[in-house]
Amino acid sequence: MLIAYRLASSNDPEIQEILRNTIILLVPSTNPDGVDIVNNWYQKTLGTPYEGTDPPELYHKYTGHDDNRDWYAFTQVETQLVVDKILNVWHPQIVHDIHQQGAFGSRLFLPPYMQPVEPNVPKQIVEGYTELGNYLAKEMRAAGFKGITTDSTYDAWSPSRAYSHYHGGVRILQETASCRLATPITVKFDQLQSREGYDPQKVSANFGPLWRGGEWHIRDITNTMTTVAFFLLKNAAQNREHWLQRFYEIEKEAVRPRKNGELFAIVVPKAAHRADVLSILDRAGVAVDDPLPFTADGVKYPDDTAVVKMNQPYSSFAKAVLERQQYPDMRDASGRPIQPYDVTAHTLSLLMGVEPVFVYKPFQYKVPPGRGFNGCTGGGPVEVRIGLYKSHVPAIDEGWTHWIIEHGHPYFLKLRYAEIEDSEIRESGLATKYDAIIIPDQPRNAILNGYGRGTMPEEYTGGLGEKGVRALREFVEQGGTLVCLNRASDFAIEQFKLPVRDIVDGLPRTDFYVPGSILRIELDSSNPITAGMPKESIAWAESSPVFEVLNAGSAGVPPAMSAQREKQRTADGTSALPVNAVSVKVIAWYPKDKDPLLSGWLLGGDRIKGKAALVEVGMGKGRIVLFGFRPQYRAQSLATYPLFFNAISGK
Repeated sequence: MLIAYRLASSNDPEIQEILRNTIILLVPSTNPDGVDIVNNWYQKTLGTPYEGTDPPELYHKYTGHDDNRDWYAFTQVETQLVVDKILNVWHPQIVHDIHQQGAFGSRLFLPPYMQPVEPNVPKQIVEGYTELGNYLAKEMRAAGFKGITTDSTYDAWSPSRAYSHYHGGVRILQETASCRLATPITVKFDQLQSREGYDPQKVSANFGPLWRGGEWHIRDITNTMTTVAFFLLKNAAQNREHWLQRFYEIEKEAVRPRKNGELFAIVVPKAAHRADVLSILDRAGVAVDDPLPFTADGVKYPDDTAVVKMNQPYSSFAKAVLERQQYPDMRDASGRPIQPYDVTAHTLSLLMGVEPVFVYKPFQYKVPPGRGFNGCTGGGPVEVRIGLYKSHVPAIDEGWTHWIIEHGHPYFLKLRYAEIEDSEIRESGLATKYDAIIIPDQPRNAILNGYGRGTMPEEYTGGLGEKGVRALREFVEQGGTLVCLNRASDFAIEQFKLPVRDIVDGLPRTDFYVPGSILRIELDSSNPITAGMPKESIAWAESSPVFEVLNAGSAGVPPAMSAQREKQRTADGTSALPVNAVSVKVIAWYPKDKDPLLSGWLLGGDRIKGKAALVEVGMGKGRIVLFGFRPQYRAQSLATYPLFFNAISGK
């Protein structure tokens, strides 16, 4: 609003020059509901010991911080509106993306971005954000601002955060240090902490001058943000022709005819979720042809085969989301993997079960007028009573799961579900209300213990606790299905003393590391949970467990564990069902004789060959389904939706 006011009211020559030479579109917030959530919590806690804490709920109803990760899948209405009504209409050459970061690092981040850069980003885009970012950092330093870093922390790897990079515009990400929402903080110099690529206590080529600490107010944040914005607008106004020429060069290169040996087109055969992929390409402005039967590179393709030609404006977007990623093996001086800012794979074709063919020879085809593609298909409605666990420690995966259920993907229409919090789970009688309970991806300690006493108002502390664990065990033993996603599986293994071990639990990154990648799995096609699935599929792995079934003997549980479980049953008063009611089925595993990695980055892949990725543990009359991956990842992994839906529907 400060930017808008100055632009609307000032007669300064600098402002008038900006208005003459640029078109400025201001979006005050792409998540206004989140602004209300944060403000309401801040006002509620103002003047209490909890003033300035984060809300005990996601600050986007469904996706939390992942509303910044949806710029290539377009699942959320906010993303769709910005793309449809602003980016695709005005085609901006510069997108200024204004954010806040943690309080104890740099005061300000600006591009250039740290390596790696996604290979389909045009070189002119890299030149543009490098040139403009360095200019902004120089001007900010000259204006007396301190603690500025570039070429650190944030990369330009994924289209999930940078729609404009594939549509002729540079994205200038600005990250300004935060305070406690609107409450000032005092930061001591020795409290400043390093992030990837810089040390805030040392001047370096990409950091400086030093900020020595002190008070940090919301006014410091807005001053930093607005000052950067007006330097950016000044550069755009004074270099108008330069920016337009860069945009022209990018588009001219994109539409030129391809030569033999260059990627000519991507052929997308018919598949169950192809329409979902094609819908994404369409929203991104990619032209998709629906030709009559044709031959490409000696292969005959039938009717209803999609073709994406490369000589079109936004073909780089199509290539980025359809091809597999090979993330570079990046290490620091000590040999430790350098953590990527977000994930390392964004292959929608794999996530959605589509197998594109990349053709490097020109070919001809005919497209009849009025041709189009049909929508996606799915299963019918599933009558299951679902309880979705909602921790007071917000879990983004819970939000995504909530969105998938509520928006009625064809796999499960009109599902009966409710969000259940710690207090309800701690009560007995869950089996009378729910057939299945889902615990989304979240660290085990957050599930069990939640916020510590004194860190939040009392009603938001404590997690499930021992009482909640007992209630969940009772729910399963009475016939319920407990579905645990990704890291929540470690919670179940530990708390229910299951005869399963997470073989990568606690391993250092140098031994095993999978920071958001797509892996290959094989499935037991005889198990009902795999109904509708091929024998080989994918798993979205991100800080994921990998399972090994312990030697259970004739009773299904090691003798020592059996005695321990029986003792625990007697002590906590749970049902006295026999211990030998525990059984384990491996439903999916990583192949023994193939590289598990399909797209992204994986270190220590040999460790998981032949190990389990999806396990079902029978307990009493019910069962616990342990997913060692996120089968509904960011509403993108449609290829593994059947596993998730079958698991919760009791198959």
